[in-house]
Formats: sequence, structure tokens, C-alpha cells
Amino acid sequence: MTDHPVDLDKHRGMAAQKATDLRRALAEVESNVRQLREREADLEHRLMTVPAASWPEAAVKARYLLNLYAASLPVEDTRHRALVAALFDDFARLSGES
Repeated sequence: MTDHPVDLDKHRGMAAQKATDLRRALAEVESNVRQLREREADLEHRLMTVPAASWPEAAVKARYLLNLYAASLPVEDTRHRALVAALFDDFARLSGES
């Protein structure tokens, strides 16, 4: 008997190793997606429950909401995409960002 663990993946065939790697990668992606959704839910809860103390804080909330809206727009809806981009430019200009 040895104190070193045996790497069972080395004893599997190539197809089984690839299948195992795919299952592990999928499990990691699913875990990351779940964590992202939990963080988004937490952020949205805070955005809804904590009132903005200034116009720049209100603009942060508006940016988040506009990004959600823009992500849902079809690619061919260039007019609304341009409108969102123009509003982001206004936010940057009015807040003194470069």
C-alpha cells in the first residue's frame, strides 16, 4: 500500500477521459452560472431596496437597467441600440467621465 493517491483518470481509455473532462467542465460552468444568478439577484435586491442618495447613484441604477434592456434587443434594432448608446454618452459627459 502507498500513501500517494492513484490517478484513476490515467487508467481509463481516451473516450472515457474526454467524457469525464466534459462532465467536470459542465459541472463547473453550471456552478458558475448559479453563482452569477445569485449575485445578480443580490445586486437587484439592493438596487430596489436602497434608495439612491445622489444623481450619480441613480445613474448607476439606470445604467444597470439599460444594459439589461439593451441585451434583450434584437441585433437588427439599431435605432434603440443607438438610443441607449447616446444615453450612456450623456451619462459619461454629465458625470465628468472621460
